[in-house]
Formats: sequence, C-alpha cells, structure tokens
Amino acid sequence: MDPWLAGIWIYAALAFLTAIPLLRAIFKPVPLHPGGSSFAESLQFSDSAKARLTQHYTRMMGTLLFWKKQAEIYKLLHFYSLCWTIPSSVVIPFLVQASTSDPYSKWLVTLISAFTAALLAFHRALKVDANFKAFRYGESEFYDTYRRLLDRPDKFGLNEEAQLASYFDAVENIRKYIRNAEIDNLPTIEQVKSQLDSEHPQ
Repeated sequence: MDPWLAGIWIYAALAFLTAIPLLRAIFKPVPLHPGGSSFAESLQFSDSAKARLTQHYTRMMGTLLFWKKQAEIYKLLHFYSLCWTIPSSVVIPFLVQASTSDPYSKWLVTLISAFTAALLAFHRALKVDANFKAFRYGESEFYDTYRRLLDRPDKFGLNEEAQLASYFDAVENIRKYIRNAEIDNLPTIEQVKSQLDSEHPQ
C-alpha cells in the first residue's frame, strides 16, 4: 500500500478511536454519586424537614444529571481537541516539506490541516472550556451546599425553617447562575460559520 495512503488511514483510525470516550459520554447515561448519608438519615432535622429536603433533592436530580453529563462531554471534548490540535500543528510543517508528487501526500496534509482547523473552530465557537467550567462549577457547588447543610445547618440560619429557606435560596441561585452561563455560552450559527471561515479563508 502507498505509505501516504496508509498514513491517511492510520490518522483517520486514530482520530476515531480516541473519540470513542467522547462518543460514549454523549450517548451513555451518567450516574449520580452524592456519597455518604442523605437527608433521610440526618439527625439534624425533623421528619417534616427531611421529607421536604428529600423531595427537593429528587426534583434536582434531573438538573444534576444534565450538569454532570455536560461537564463530562465538554471535558472530554476539550482534551480531545488539545490532544489532536497541538501535535497536528507541529507535524503539518514537516509533512509539507516531506510531501511529494504523490497525490495522497497532499491529501494527508489537507486532511490533518482541515481536521485541526475544524477542532479549533468548534472549540472556540462552542466555548468548550467555559461550558466545562460552568457545568462543573454547578455540580460541585450544589454538592458543597448540600453537604454543608447536612454537616453544619447552623450556617444557614438560627432555626430549621430559616435553614431550609436559606438552603433552597442558595440552590436556586446556583441554578440561575448555571442557566445564565449556559445561555451566554450558546454559539450562534453565525459565530460558528465566522470561526470556520477564519480558519479557511476563501
């Protein structure tokens, strides 16, 4: 087989194989691991408060699953982009120098250049690092607040009702922050197209 053609197949195969963890994160459900005792086992609250807190947590589960899944996807996409764009950017100049009249040599350079440019464009347009930080922050901040209420409820107020109200407000503020961050980080078609055009000027 032509060595340049072999290089194309090897590059494409490696790009696909290293994308498997990312594809798995996109399509596979993620479990929650809050860890430790929950509100139901707490000695700090009355039965009525435990029921309210447990119900509140069950209503948060869908949001927490979404945050965790999005954080995992953006983290893997971030590292996938880094692992391919940095080496590719270094290799491309040497491949250009080594290319011959063989059309496959030019196709290999074109493939690597186009793939690198596309990864960079989508990484910037999709604001991958900002989205990862936002969703990871939301998940982490919620569980920090959750554990703080379990361990030190006095930090939330002087009595049980005040503690629950303060906790519910804190969780609501976390949700508002992540929702605003998610909306701010949503790319438009124009942004993606502009980024791709900048990577591939006519």
